[in-house]
Amino acid sequence: MLHKPRTISSELLTLRYLNHRTNLPHSEKQYFLHLDKGYKGELQFDRWTEKLQCDCLILNDLLLKVNNTTFQIDSTIITADSIYLYEVKNLEGDHIYDAQYDKFYKMPQREILNPLAQMARGEFLLSQLLFRHGFKIPIESSVVFINEEFTLYNIPPDKPIIFSSQLRRYFREFNSISTQLNKNHLLLAEKLASLHMKNSPYKQIPSYSYDQLRKGIACLKCKSFSIFIKKSKCVCEKCLHEEKISDAVLRAVSEFKLLFPEQKITTNIIYDWCQVVKSKRTIINILSQNFKVVGKYRGTHYNL
Repeated sequence: MLHKPRTISSELLTLRYLNHRTNLPHSEKQYFLHLDKGYKGELQFDRWTEKLQCDCLILNDLLLKVNNTTFQIDSTIITADSIYLYEVKNLEGDHIYDAQYDKFYKMPQREILNPLAQMARGEFLLSQLLFRHGFKIPIESSVVFINEEFTLYNIPPDKPIIFSSQLRRYFREFNSISTQLNKNHLLLAEKLASLHMKNSPYKQIPSYSYDQLRKGIACLKCKSFSIFIKKSKCVCEKCLHEEKISDAVLRAVSEFKLLFPEQKITTNIIYDWCQVVKSKRTIINILSQNFKVVGKYRGTHYNL
């Protein structure tokens, strides 16, 4: 049973918005693509865990802290006998493991972070956290290489690694677990969920200003800004996707609020932000119907 769903981080969502509204510098662009690819890989893994029928509790994307050290666990599954931790990697291409130095390389010679070391760190820190809160349960950790186009050479078979081609068999065997959970397992899941930190202290967001960003409403489907109004719909010229004007404006408001959390939501700013909606009265109606109206006349703004 899913106990904590995965949600996209505010960092990644902010970078997605910035990526299609401005030209990110190369290093920030690469960092965004890395985060985005990793998140998509985690969603792929979720599609496997959501099919589980055995008695278990699933917690996705835990950001925890113990002994002033912050750590993340991509996926956690609590069963009656063990906690299973998964470090999910969405790598592709040919890689090689150097057993002598315990290092990973993308062939031919580019060293990458050791996912087994990341996994071991998470397991150690979680064990410290569980001990601090009085829980005693074995931990089993694995690195999951989710991408079908990933190959790893020279890896010993005893390493706790699951390849994409092994997932079907792995979860078929996992589903055979018959032991039932009890209230202590639920208490453990609730404790971990309550300790989850919503905001990472390691966010990397480039500086930006309102004037730097492209204005308009992006297509929900293809992200194009080639939107025109047809009756009560926003229509994309490129893919012909249609969306109610009110839904499109509300999406734009959410985007604006994430990018500029200190700014007040006003008719004029949302009118300028959306661009394609030519009637201020339409903007006023949408905002007043969905948000609390504060103030009057020129001082009017809207609280979410």
